[in-house]
Amino acid sequence: MEFRANHHYPSRRSAVFADNMVATSHPLAAQAGLAMLKRGGNAVDAAIATAITLTLVEPSGNGVGSDAFAIVWDGKELHGLNASGRSPAAWTPERFAQHKEMPFRGWESVTVPGAVSAWVALSDRFGALPFSELFQPAIDYAQNGFIVTPVIAQLWQRAAVELGEYPGFAEAFLPNGQPPKAGERFINKPLAKTFKQIADTKGEAFYKGPLARSICDFATQHGAALTLDDMAAHKADWCGTIAQKFDDVELHEIPPNGQGIAALMALGILSHTSIRELSADDPRAFHLQIEAMKLALVDVENFVADPEHMTDVSASDLLDETYLATRAALIDPDKAQDFNIGAPKNGGTVYLSAADASGMMVSFIQSNYAGFGSGVVVPGTGIALQNRGAGFSTDPSNQNCVGPNKRPFQTIIPGFLKGPNGPIMSFGVMGGPMQAQGHVQMVLRTQLWKQDPQMAVDAPRWRFVKGLSVACEDTMPSSTITALSAMGHEISLESPDNAFGFGGAQLICRLDDQGYAAGSDPRKDGAAIGF
Repeated sequence: MEFRANHHYPSRRSAVFADNMVATSHPLAAQAGLAMLKRGGNAVDAAIATAITLTLVEPSGNGVGSDAFAIVWDGKELHGLNASGRSPAAWTPERFAQHKEMPFRGWESVTVPGAVSAWVALSDRFGALPFSELFQPAIDYAQNGFIVTPVIAQLWQRAAVELGEYPGFAEAFLPNGQPPKAGERFINKPLAKTFKQIADTKGEAFYKGPLARSICDFATQHGAALTLDDMAAHKADWCGTIAQKFDDVELHEIPPNGQGIAALMALGILSHTSIRELSADDPRAFHLQIEAMKLALVDVENFVADPEHMTDVSASDLLDETYLATRAALIDPDKAQDFNIGAPKNGGTVYLSAADASGMMVSFIQSNYAGFGSGVVVPGTGIALQNRGAGFSTDPSNQNCVGPNKRPFQTIIPGFLKGPNGPIMSFGVMGGPMQAQGHVQMVLRTQLWKQDPQMAVDAPRWRFVKGLSVACEDTMPSSTITALSAMGHEISLESPDNAFGFGGAQLICRLDDQGYAAGSDPRKDGAAIGF
């Protein structure tokens, strides 16, 4: 039996209220996290188990060969983790000199995968349960199979057409030569073995042991640069967060090499506008947000890179209050402008949030970059590799120019909101270039316009594309579209079933007298669940 992904009805979901909570884009993964909480684990244990399970049940968005970032509220302070991988040592600019832009698929797009190191680092510092226990739900589903959900089945079908000939892809993801349909069972026993090796060695097998050798031997077979030395040199970094205030709330993001700073800049620019005087769905409010995002994204495209290579402009320069005020002054409240920003590429990402009764909250994101990443899957392991190398530039004058042992620009960003009395919201909006734009929309809807987390998630979204072009969901009121068009925005309408186009939001909000309220995006297959 085959199912359709969307029924085209407005979401009737209510926010979920509980003392312990997990929200993500796949219900089986959310339940894996909740199971850890019921076993006496904390929010970090729940987040890791959810993330591990997502690599199996949502392979379009992430895999064991993904990168990851996290923000953790431990009950007293925030911690930021950058577990994105670096380029192989042999990735000199000369290696890509014949390319106008970086390869988007295949081995020449693969940097060192960092997700496994995120699981290990989080467990070592904050976990309450044994690391190996966090893998059990995923191992069970890999060995015995899981039933494919509608949204993932659609993305799998698209990937089969594009990636079927890439090394190892068909063997791993096209049983009997076909992608699984919604409602069909998918078994991945090689990945079950990989999970067990990672669990038993606390990641050592992946970076220095037999799994690392399998990855690098396959790379050598295909003339790729990735080596055992590159894998062994990888480390996740506790990097803290950077923040921007909007009235009494403070948005926290991971520092560059990620695009989270774009959300901070846009929020800072908006604080110098009249947006507080407008209602949530006023076309003028949409206009101001779109223009602020344009200004932020043009700077991010030009200046953000691996922080060790941001020699011209620093994160603090981009967040300088005077500078943001001058950027805000460029906005015409009645007219769209072209700030000459190029269109970033769409992505393949999963996001999750977890929170427990002790007050610990986790914002975690994990990604292949594009759907199914590079298309490369290491035979016999189930390890699908990301294509984060495509985030580099081939322009020698760009701070994000490809180079050895360097982190590329990353689109994936976990978000976290604090207020005068502590944590407010752990949240994210997966989906490539939509992420920073989605963060701004979620912050304003929940904080300025006081919408509950599910209402904020359900609301129609916009996405700046390039120039004067803006995509809006076709659920946006026609009067809003007309008003934005009159201001000069070139509007295209898209269906919400464009899964990455408008992102997949997951929000967990801390309640004033303890407990949480959560919302999960109806554009995805997932759920917010708790007890």
